[in-house]
Amino acid sequence: MAFWVYMLQCADGSYYAGHTDDLERRVGEHQSGAIVGYTHKRRPVTLVFQQDFSNRYEALSAERQIKRWTRAKKEALIAGNWNELSLLAKGPR
Repeated sequence: MAFWVYMLQCADGSYYAGHTDDLERRVGEHQSGAIVGYTHKRRPVTLVFQQDFSNRYEALSAERQIKRWTRAKKEALIAGNWNELSLLAKGPR
């Protein structure tokens, strides 16, 4: 069974990170408003990032890490800009 960490971009431009074992269902729940929480009043949402993991623990760990990141780091991840992500991970000099 696969697990995913995912990021949604909300209608207000903010990002939401989560993890799931059924990505299509979970994104649909966010989109429909079935999940009351952060994304509920920020719809519509767009899936902007996903990564699969072999177990729930790894996906949850990735979600928690991403949630602590700055907007710039999240956007570098979404863009697949590994050089920028690496520079941002080192912090200000």
